[in-house]
Amino acid sequence: QVQLVESGGGSVQPGGSLRLSCAASGSIFSIYYMGWYRQAPGKQRDMVARISRSGTIGYADSVKGRFTISRDNDKNTVFLQMNSVKPEDTAVYHCFAFARAASAPTAEDYWGQGTQVTVSS
Repeated sequence: QVQLVESGGGSVQPGGSLRLSCAASGSIFSIYYMGWYRQAPGKQRDMVARISRSGTIGYADSVKGRFTISRDNDKNTVFLQMNSVKPEDTAVYHCFAFARAASAPTAEDYWGQGTQVTVSS
């Protein structure tokens, strides 16, 4: 199994910055993709950013130019640097990983519990 633990959420004023971290642990064979989704109250969960093991990156249009995703493969950790945040960025941010556990025949999706980000003046 693979466990994901997020940290770094909190409250920030519009225009400010916040950095989220997510560390994967457990008996891991390989992590192919890591990234972040977010879910605002009453809305569906949407992809924010994701990064492959080789460094291929994708962003939602709404965060391009403001958020930066990075990854430390040696530490099985993914980061999300959030700059110039807006009230509409308020949501629960969930870390995800498409990974293969050591005892599993194939890869599957794993999710963290989520961390609240609130952007408000």
